Amino acid sequence: MRVLGIDSATSTASVALVENGQVLAEGLYPPHFCEKATDNPGAKSNHAEIILPLIDSVLRQARIELAYVDGIAVSIGPGSFTGVRIGVSTAKGLAYGAAIPTVGISTLHANAARVSDFDGVLCSLLDARKNEVYAALFRKNGKLLNRITDDVVVPVPKILKVLSAVKVAEPCLFVGDGAMACRALVENLGGPRVNIVAEKEMSSVAMAVARLSEGRFHDNDVPLLRKLTPVYLRRPGCESYGKILSY
Repeated sequence: MRVLGIDSATSTASVALVENGQVLAEGLYPPHFCEKATDNPGAKSNHAEIILPLIDSVLRQARIELAYVDGIAVSIGPGSFTGVRIGVSTAKGLAYGAAIPTVGISTLHANAARVSDFDGVLCSLLDARKNEVYAALFRKNGKLLNRITDDVVVPVPKILKVLSAVKVAEPCLFVGDGAMACRALVENLGGPRVNIVAEKEMSSVAMAVARLSEGRFHDNDVPLLRKLTPVYLRRPGCESYGKILSY
């Protein structure tokens, strides 16, 4: 089946069209050749303006009209508050207009699913600002990716507490733009078993969102569109109200 993956919850907005796991077309903003997405301070604020043209560009690349897309998958957070809302509302608008089934995928799950050629623990981290990160742990074994912890928001100095859920001896890879905020702590762990993967070495979040959704569509695990809602973990400008590790 053909799935249109959409992500605007992270600093690099992305759209990907995937058919049976194979990428037909992909678009990113800002593109991967930027040293890092945060080098463009207007990136997040421009997501509202860029996401629909990005979708149109991807469909044109693949020479496929929206009517011939079988499903839409969107990252539902946690992530940028504005970005999450943009992605979810865009996906729902397209779904309503074209009667396409739509599912939501955790942004942290999709972030972890971008990693290939690695077996061990993946610490998926996204920058939540205010010296906090969104975090979740996953264990990868071949093509299998299993969740270890729920999505949480945690102060950067407490990120090592998240790792207490896994064995110290396991290889651990930190992935996502939040990994840079924790670089000093990660480097202090030392040893060859702990590393940070560079953003430019991975595929887009939208591609991972689309691929993760394929099993959901196959199992008909598709919610009512009105129940597709963002996951924030905290209110904009307020204290965290979702699952938080404060210790």
